[in-house]
Amino acid sequence: MSSKSSVSSNGSGTDNKAGQKKKGGGYLARQAKAKKTTVTEEELSAKESISPEDVLRLAKPTSDYLCDKKANIYGIEFTRFKIRDMDGGKTLFEIAKPDEFEFADDEDDEAIGDEIVEDDPNAGRFVRYKFSPEFLKLQTVGATVEFVVGDNPVSNFRMIERHFFQDKLLKTFDFSFGFCIPNSKNTCEHIYEFPSLSSEELQEMVDHPYEAKSDSFYFVDNKLIMHNKADYAYNG
Repeated sequence: MSSKSSVSSNGSGTDNKAGQKKKGGGYLARQAKAKKTTVTEEELSAKESISPEDVLRLAKPTSDYLCDKKANIYGIEFTRFKIRDMDGGKTLFEIAKPDEFEFADDEDDEAIGDEIVEDDPNAGRFVRYKFSPEFLKLQTVGATVEFVVGDNPVSNFRMIERHFFQDKLLKTFDFSFGFCIPNSKNTCEHIYEFPSLSSEELQEMVDHPYEAKSDSFYFVDNKLIMHNKADYAYNG
């Protein structure tokens, strides 16, 4: 003697010939979930570990930091940063630690760091840049960074930097620093090729200072360990 069971999927009492539906949804539901291309800041903040693939799915700049400063267990510290025009060779500006602070001769360009607030857990993670409108006409710039590493080796050190204007993604830059030995001082230059924008878009960026924003995410072995932010004005 055999028994037959039926499952109603729509309340009509008809048999579901495919059998009982598995937990977690059917094939189409799983495919739709897999094809999701964007993720929210809130969803990433709830994760224990954030990967490069995660931040590449963000549709707009973050409003907060996606990791604590304590996540930088490698003692990585940036000590100098310089931007130069790759075509003309001119240094646009150079910024270093406060005791070595220095700007280039171009008075139209500047970078302003965080206001120092005692016990601020995010001090040093935000920079406000102010450039002249001429900066937007550049096609390629070189960014030289100098940084030191603590007592532990750093493998697969990678930076993903995402640039937005009024919540629209302009371009994503993805750079690898490679392997860094313990207690080392490192210098490298990354080349930025700026996106092509119309004259109307360029003027919009000049007319709306600090609505251009960027998130810089740093990973070691595909785990987020540092997150810095910046905004930009081009009306200097």
